[in-house]
Amino acid sequence: MADETDRATERAAALTETDARVRLGELARLLEGANRAYYQDDAPELTDAEYDRLKRENAAIEARFPALKRADSPSDRIGAVPAEGFGKIIHAQRMLSLANAFDAADVADFVTGIRRYLNLPEDAPLDFTAEPKIDGLSLSLRYEGGQLVSAATRGDGETGENVTANARQIADIPDKITGAPDVLEVRGEVYMSHADFAALNARQEASGGKSFANPRNAAAGSLRQLDAAITRARPLRFFAYSWGQISQPLAATQAQAIARLAALGFQTNPLTRRCESLEAMLTHYAGIEAARATLGYDIDGVVYKLDDLALQDRLGLRSTTPRWAIAHKFPAELAWTRLEAIDIQVGRTGALSPVARLVPVTVGGVVVSNATLHNEDYIAGRDARGHTIRDGKDIRVGDWVQVYRAGDVIPKIADVDLSRRPERALPYVFPTACPECGSDAVREEGDAVRRCSGGLICPAQAVEKLKHFVSRAAFDIEGLGAKQVEAFHADGWVKEPADIFDLKEKYGQGLQQLKNREGWGEKSAANLFDAIDERRRIGLGRLIFALGIRHVGEVAASDLARHFGTWAAFIDTVDLAVREPAAAAPDAKARKACLADSPAWSEITAIDGIGEAVAVALTTTLSQEAERASIDRLIAHLDIMAPPARKTDGSPVAGKTVVFTGTLEKMTRAEAKARAEALGAKVAGSVSAKTDILVAGPGAGSKATKAAELGIETLDEDGWLALIAGAAPGDG
Repeated sequence: MADETDRATERAAALTETDARVRLGELARLLEGANRAYYQDDAPELTDAEYDRLKRENAAIEARFPALKRADSPSDRIGAVPAEGFGKIIHAQRMLSLANAFDAADVADFVTGIRRYLNLPEDAPLDFTAEPKIDGLSLSLRYEGGQLVSAATRGDGETGENVTANARQIADIPDKITGAPDVLEVRGEVYMSHADFAALNARQEASGGKSFANPRNAAAGSLRQLDAAITRARPLRFFAYSWGQISQPLAATQAQAIARLAALGFQTNPLTRRCESLEAMLTHYAGIEAARATLGYDIDGVVYKLDDLALQDRLGLRSTTPRWAIAHKFPAELAWTRLEAIDIQVGRTGALSPVARLVPVTVGGVVVSNATLHNEDYIAGRDARGHTIRDGKDIRVGDWVQVYRAGDVIPKIADVDLSRRPERALPYVFPTACPECGSDAVREEGDAVRRCSGGLICPAQAVEKLKHFVSRAAFDIEGLGAKQVEAFHADGWVKEPADIFDLKEKYGQGLQQLKNREGWGEKSAANLFDAIDERRRIGLGRLIFALGIRHVGEVAASDLARHFGTWAAFIDTVDLAVREPAAAAPDAKARKACLADSPAWSEITAIDGIGEAVAVALTTTLSQEAERASIDRLIAHLDIMAPPARKTDGSPVAGKTVVFTGTLEKMTRAEAKARAEALGAKVAGSVSAKTDILVAGPGAGSKATKAAELGIETLDEDGWLALIAGAAPGDG
C-alpha cells in the first residue's frame, strides 16, 4: 500500500491547478452517485476498496490544492439524503464519517498530527483503541429513561430514516436498558454474518426472490423494509461502538465507555483493544487483517480512536470527520488488461484530457473499460517536474497495462508490461489541435496541460461550463442535468447561464413549447420552469462557484462569500482590483510588489485561504468583456442571498477580523483559528487597515510592526485567551 500511496501523491503532484479543479469536480460527481447507490439504493456500484481509492485521490488533490476544495467535496459529505418511504429523524448530533488511512505512514501521520495539534511532546503518553471496521449499515439508537424511543439510519449525517419499528426486530438491540444516562444515543453498525447471508440467499432463490450481492447489501435491504415483519425474518446483528447525544458521560476514556455499553447489554466487538503506541496499533491491525477471513462477518479495515475523551473534546471535529479517529483500510486490488485506444476529451477550461479505452476487465468486483491518463507527460512516463514515473515506461496503444480502482469509476494505470508490448506499437503523439473545434491546443510554459485556445467558439468548453453551472454544488436545478444541458445547447436554446432563466419566456409557449419536445410533457416542463424559478434565489457562495472561474472551488467561493457578504461588495472590490496597478503587472513578482499599495488586492489576498492565484483568476475572468457581460445578464435574473450569520450572541470577537502571528505556546495555530472562527471572527493571513485584533506570540516580526503603525489592538496569547474565556462557539 505504500507504493499506492506514493502513486496517489505522485498523480496529484502531476496536476496543474486547472486539472485538479476539473478532476475534483469529476470525483465529486462520481462519489455522489456512489453514495446514492450505497446508502439509498442498497446496490453499491463500487467495492469498498474502489470507493476508498476515489476518496483517496480526492484527498490527495485537496491536500496539494487546498484552495480548490469544493463545497460539495466528498471530504465534506456523509452518506446520501434519506430515501423516500420512511419518516425522517434529525440527529441531535451529526453522524460523522471517518478519515481514511491506507498504510502505516498514514497512521503515523495521524498520530503525529494529534500530537502537533495538542502540542504534546513525543514522549507524552497517548493511548488509542483499535477495533474492526464493520462493513454494514450505520444506525443510531436513542434511549430516554432507559427506553428505546427511536432508531435512525445515517442518511446524510444530519437527517436519517426512521427505522424504529425495524430496529426493534433485531435481537442485539435491547428495547430497555438499566443504569444508563437519562438520554443516550447508542451508535453502531447493523450487519449480517456470512453464514446467515448464505442461508438467506438460499431461501431467496428457493422462493424465486431477489438474491443479494453481499452481506452489506442484504443487511441494508433488510433494515430498510417498509414492512417490519420482513426485517424480523432476516438475521440481522448489531455492534455498538460509539454514542451521540448523551445527558451525562459514560466514562473518562473510549475503552471504558465501550465497556459501559457492553455492561448495558449491547454487543461490542471482542477484538477491540487499547493500544499504547503506534507499533501496538499496527500490530493489532496486522492481526485483524490476518484473521479477516475467519471472523464470519465482513470488515474493511481497523478504526483507531484516541482513548482519552477529554482530549477528543479538545481535538474536536472537522466538517464531517473527527480529528481524533481514523479508519485504517485494507489494501485495494489490481488487474491487467490491454489498452485498445487513447481518446481525448475537452473540459470546460479547454484542458485536453486523455482517456485510455481498455479491454473490459474486472477489478475489485467491478468491470472497468476506461482509465484516466492525466496528461501527455503521464503518457510519456514522466511527472510534471520531468522526473520519471513507472521507471520511465511510456504508455502505447496495444500495451498490456496494470489497472487499479479502489473507488474510481475511471481507474488509473499503475504499470506497463513491456514484455508483452506489440512490435508495431508506436509512441503516442499528443494532439496539438482541439478535437472538438480544430483550434490550436497550446501548452503554456509551466503548465502540464495542453488547452484549446478556441474559448467560447469551442462547443466542448461552452457545454462543460453550463454543466458546471447546473451541478449540485452550484445552481442544482432539479430536472436540468448534463443531458438536458447538452440537448438545449445543441438546439441553440441555452448558450449561456442567463438563457436558463429565459427558457419559460422564450420556449414555454407558442410553436416552441418545451412540452412538445421529445421526452418532455406538460407536467415535466412545468416542473422544470418551477425548479428554475426556485433557483432565482441563490446563495452568494453557490453563485461565485457556479461561475466556473479558474482556481475558485467551492471552499474558495464560500470563503469569498463569507468575507464580502453581498454580490455588490464582492464585484465592486474585484472591479477596483482590476483597475489597480497589480492587475496589470506582467508577472507574479511584479504583482506582489504592487500589493502593499493596492487596497482591493490586499483585501482579497488577505482572506484566509485565498491567495494571489485566486485574485488573478477573479480579475482576469471578470475583466473579460464578453464574460462579464454574460455574468451581468445572469445577475439581473437573481436574488442573491448573503451567507447565514453565525449564532454568536455574547461573543466578544463576533464579526471582527483577527490575525495570528508569531509562536503560540498554549495552543496550536490550527486550534486557535478554529476557536476564533467558531466564535464568529474572521481569520486573516495578513495585517491591513481592516484588521481588528492581532494576536502576537514570540517572533511576531513585521506583522506586529505594521499593526502598531495602523493602531490595531494587539494582544499576547494570554490576553487573547482571557478575551474569549467563557464565550460559547456559534453553531452557524
